[in-house]
Amino acid sequence: MLLTIAALGMFSYGLYEVVWAAVDLIRGARLELWAELGLIMFGYLLGHAAAFVRVRLPGGLAFAIGALLGLQALSVHDAAHLDAGLTPQIGRGVLAAVLVVLAYAGTINDARIERVPRGPGSDRAST
Repeated sequence: MLLTIAALGMFSYGLYEVVWAAVDLIRGARLELWAELGLIMFGYLLGHAAAFVRVRLPGGLAFAIGALLGLQALSVHDAAHLDAGLTPQIGRGVLAAVLVVLAYAGTINDARIERVPRGPGSDRAST
């Protein structure tokens, strides 16, 4: 359940960034073109990483962390241009940390469940 929540949160966050940057480009970019394209790229990567996190692909969580860090770096750049201040950056950082912790906890929980021996051919001694 935790992996599903984390994956949906990561996908939603990535989709939000892609849509926000696309709408900003259509309305008239308030940021440089490279910053808008960077938001689209990292949002796209986070959307794909969410699927990798959900299926517990090795390296999927690291991929998601990389995309989240890229979005955070661009958030710092955007805040300087849009005079947004420090509060939105702290909010994004907390959201990213919560999503990573949920994904990690879900991975640990699933690994514990899979290690429980089942059936007559398990390692448990039958009496």
